[in-house]
Amino acid sequence: MKKETTLGRSDVTVHPIGVGTNAVGGHNIYPNLDEEQGKKVVHDALDYGMNFLDTAYAYGMGRSEELIGDVIKERGNRREAAIATKAAHSFKDGEMVFNNHPDFLKQAVEDSLKRMQTDYVDLFYIHFPDEDTPKAEAVGALQRLREEGKIRSIGVSNFSVDQLKDADQDGHVDVIQSEYNLFKRGAEQDMLPLVQERGITFIPYFPLASGLLAGKYDQHTTFAADDIRANSPMFQGETFKENLEKVDQVRRIAENKGAGTAHVVLAWYLTRNAVDAVIPGAKRPEQVVDNLKTIDVHLTDEETAEIDRIFKS
Repeated sequence: MKKETTLGRSDVTVHPIGVGTNAVGGHNIYPNLDEEQGKKVVHDALDYGMNFLDTAYAYGMGRSEELIGDVIKERGNRREAAIATKAAHSFKDGEMVFNNHPDFLKQAVEDSLKRMQTDYVDLFYIHFPDEDTPKAEAVGALQRLREEGKIRSIGVSNFSVDQLKDADQDGHVDVIQSEYNLFKRGAEQDMLPLVQERGITFIPYFPLASGLLAGKYDQHTTFAADDIRANSPMFQGETFKENLEKVDQVRRIAENKGAGTAHVVLAWYLTRNAVDAVIPGAKRPEQVVDNLKTIDVHLTDEETAEIDRIFKS
C-alpha cells in the first residue's frame, strides 16, 4: 500500500491513514475528554508520519482547531501536518443553522486560521450544505481564498450527487467526505463513479460504523441509553446479530493474515478507486499507532472480492 496520496486535483499530499480528531477537544461530542491526551494523539500521529489531521469548527466549537494549533506551534514545523477543517455551522436567532454564503465561508476560514495559529489550511470543507446558496458560488469563494494562499485544496461534505455537480461546475472541488462503510454502501451507486470520473478524492466518515466493523462487540454487548448506538438500527435485534456474523467472517480473514479486523476493513476501503485516504478517529494515543497497522495490510483480489460478497449478501 502506498504511503502517500494526493488529494483530488490539488498538490496536497497526505498519508492515506489519517486521524479523525473529533475526540481532540470535541467536548460537545464526547464527555470528559482529556485535552492533554488529545494533544498527545496529534503528537503521536505526526511522530509516526500520519500527517493528515481531520478537524472541524463543530468539534468543540473551535476547541479541536485550537488544540491542533497548539501542537503545531509546539513542534515548530507547520509543513509536517496536512490539516483539514470544516465549517457551515452558524447561529440565527439563537438556533444552529447551516450557512454556505461566500461571506460566511470567508470569515470561517479566517477564524479557523486564527484558532490554529497558521496562515493557511491544507484542505477546507463546506461541512454541510445549506438550502439557499448556489454551491458553485460557495466553492467560488473558496477558490478565491485558494488563490490568496489561505487554503490549498477545497472540499465539500455531506453533499448529494446533484449538489456536488453544482459545486464542481468549474472543476474546483478536490475532495468530498461522506458517510460510507461496508454496512452503508449507497455511495457506490452514483457518488463513487462520479468522483472517480472527475478525479475527486472520496473520503469516508464513520468507516468503522461506530466500532461495529472493528470487531469490538458480541451479541451480549449493550449500550447506555444516551449512547447513539442504543437507537441505531444496525445495533438492534436480529439485524445486530446478522451484522456480527458478517464481521466474524472478516475477522477470520484478518486472523489468517495476522491482522486486526479494523485494519482489514480500512484496507478494503483503500482498494476502492476513488478512496485515497481514510480518517479513523482516535481518543487515545495507542489507537493512532494501532490504526497505522492498516498500511501493512495487503489484500489479495480474492480477499477483496470475498469481503465485498459478505456485505452484499
